[in-house]
Amino acid sequence: MASVEKVEDIEPMPTIYPIGGGKGGVGKSFVAASLGALIARQGRTVALIDLDLGASNLHTFLGMPAPKDGLNLFLSKNAQTLESVAVPTPITHLFLISSSTCSMEIANLFYAQKIKLINAIKKLPFDYVLIDLGAGTNFNTLDFFLTSNKGVFVCTPEPTSIENAFRFIKAVYLRKIKQLIKRHDFDARAKAAVLDTESNALTSQDVIDIVSTHDPEKERFFKARIGRYQFKLILNQFRKNADASLGEKIEAVCNRHFYSPFEFWGQVAFDERVIDSIYARKLYVKNYPATVTTMELKQIAELLTNGQTAPSLVRQPL
Repeated sequence: MASVEKVEDIEPMPTIYPIGGGKGGVGKSFVAASLGALIARQGRTVALIDLDLGASNLHTFLGMPAPKDGLNLFLSKNAQTLESVAVPTPITHLFLISSSTCSMEIANLFYAQKIKLINAIKKLPFDYVLIDLGAGTNFNTLDFFLTSNKGVFVCTPEPTSIENAFRFIKAVYLRKIKQLIKRHDFDARAKAAVLDTESNALTSQDVIDIVSTHDPEKERFFKARIGRYQFKLILNQFRKNADASLGEKIEAVCNRHFYSPFEFWGQVAFDERVIDSIYARKLYVKNYPATVTTMELKQIAELLTNGQTAPSLVRQPL
């Protein structure tokens, strides 16, 4: 009889939030760096992972030079654990795993390397892990986003950004449900209809309809598994002339079209001093702690951690 693993022997997983959005320039790195610093201020240990492969610059938003080593050592097997390449930042309890020293070929990560990295991320001994992803909908980016069942989409109020965000959401969603079809015991006709069709020729509803037609007994299981994924939306660079209800409208549209719950976490006001901070290589939320932008980011950080401050650690100033 197989032995049952004791509960106390199971290694706790960190709370992981991949941050994506499909379009470049919407402020994913700014949001990741800011939230990481604000969560660390609560007394939580936080790892920021820069997976904007080939265009890594998260260190700049943190006000620090590019680390001499990072993800390159882990992928080349010169470092045994991913934790060992995490470097401290100027913020107490906040650490960075950078890909800035990786070769340009890192953007075309091999499948085995990707799986190794995903498994290592899940074992990191931090309270929270925030993953800063690059633009686009390539399979590596989608799979990194699906490292966790919680993901954050960042976009700006502009129509092109919203369109790209929807495209990214659809790609993530379709990638996940096709993985479910492949990994579980679905009817062979359903598998063939889904897996033998080009990705861009199917929508997520098409897959639901295929399962309902060929394997109706699995439809409830399928929808329940999809429903485990919880997606959050942040509107960045929000200007005064933008529609104040835009976030709620996007949330409503997503919840009408997908079986996974979507929640609008808030908007982050546009502030020209964000650009000034980047040029000066200084952390915005540290330099400007009382601005509307920082206050809105702080509210989002509190939502992310459910407002819980670690009681065993002393709150440190930024």
